Amino acid sequence: MKLVSIPVLTFLTFLCMLRTQTSHCQKQITHDLTYHHDLDNNDNFSPDGKWLVYDTRTDDGGIAESARIERVNIETGEKQVLFDIPNNAIWGPGAGAVSYHPKENAVIFIHGLANCTKENPYQQWRRTGVAVIDSEPNVPIYIDARDVIPPYTQGALRGGTHRHEWSGDGQWIGFTYNDAVLKKLEDSTGQKRNLRTIGVSRNIGATINVNKNQESVAGEWFSAIIVRVVPNPVAGSDEISHAANDSWVGLYGYWNKEEGQPKIARGFLGTVRNKLGQDVPEVYIVDIPDDISMPGPLGPLEGTATDFPMPPKGTVQRRLTFTAETKYPGCAGIVRSSPDGSQLAFLAKDAKGVSQIFTISPLGGKPRQVTECTSDVTGNLRWHPDGKHVSYVYEGSIVLCEVGDGPFRERIQVLTEPSEFATSNLVWSPDGKVLAFNRLVKNDTGKAMQQVFILKLEGN
Repeated sequence: MKLVSIPVLTFLTFLCMLRTQTSHCQKQITHDLTYHHDLDNNDNFSPDGKWLVYDTRTDDGGIAESARIERVNIETGEKQVLFDIPNNAIWGPGAGAVSYHPKENAVIFIHGLANCTKENPYQQWRRTGVAVIDSEPNVPIYIDARDVIPPYTQGALRGGTHRHEWSGDGQWIGFTYNDAVLKKLEDSTGQKRNLRTIGVSRNIGATINVNKNQESVAGEWFSAIIVRVVPNPVAGSDEISHAANDSWVGLYGYWNKEEGQPKIARGFLGTVRNKLGQDVPEVYIVDIPDDISMPGPLGPLEGTATDFPMPPKGTVQRRLTFTAETKYPGCAGIVRSSPDGSQLAFLAKDAKGVSQIFTISPLGGKPRQVTECTSDVTGNLRWHPDGKHVSYVYEGSIVLCEVGDGPFRERIQVLTEPSEFATSNLVWSPDGKVLAFNRLVKNDTGKAMQQVFILKLEGN
């Protein structure tokens, strides 16, 4: 082929020609075109890698209108309903955003307020985490307690939890959070108080009992908010007004040299305010103490009528990136950790203004650019379980990239060809041999429904 013909090709096509691709087997697993099968970018594989769990959200109602949590066997295509809400309405209560336990046959998902009739039962501040054991479908286990009636209860929350994620050892659950008490205060004063932040739950062996109320929920695990957010961050400071896009750092934390042991932590994006008064998402990390039941210096764990539940004693919130005053400020995507906790991956713009994948140590330092794409990386960033590669979507294709020092074009494999509909919600099986993802498929009426696909990696 003549060199002059190369510029008319896309960069991705050029890379495909340069490198011999490993043979992979792509397979559609779900086929019912009457509803969505949404993986939602969670931890959807069962511990043995044989099942994928998903919700059935709708285009109009979202998670609130998802009446079922289902799972599908990746070999046989068999479907099983793990949780079903009879007479679920467009406003909920709904069940969705489901993830598997890393070691046990159980899942956790969002559930709107089941007993509430006064208002819409599903809102950011009106939902909780529910677990179900595979062998006991439709038997809900309420994880995080909820108490919006003063005096508030230590170990319980006053709002709604979202994107529940078990830690690698299954001993913790992380989530994002919105506070119902402060939402009510915001509605009455007109001042912004409904800020998203991050919390964790841990099983301490005792049920968290709460004040009895239609909106109250007793929970099996002790919960605490671990990130401090404020309505109006000081410009140029490390204060943040929003915390989200979070995940666990490492399967078992990251290595803390000073303490000589692993440190439990979550990586996330925190929104700072730069000197021009603009909101800018930066990468943060929060170290979490083993004991989250001890109040910290900022205030009570259960919160007050005018402020959030405060982080436990020993919680340390640190900023890792400082892009706010640069030419291309801001970071994006879910902050994803390598399995050993040594690297946090995220999206940010390079010197040319192109969105790329970067990594940074949980201890801080200079971010390292991993990809060198000529146009924006779309997203869906996930680490391969080997800790040496990341996968992502670029120009409509799934790409696997080695996180190394070699030439970029020699470090990537293009795993799928571009398709009519965008590929999304990538998730790896525990052994790293199967990659699952969502893709829309049109039905006879022309409406597109999310279906589950898998890609089996053969060879290296």
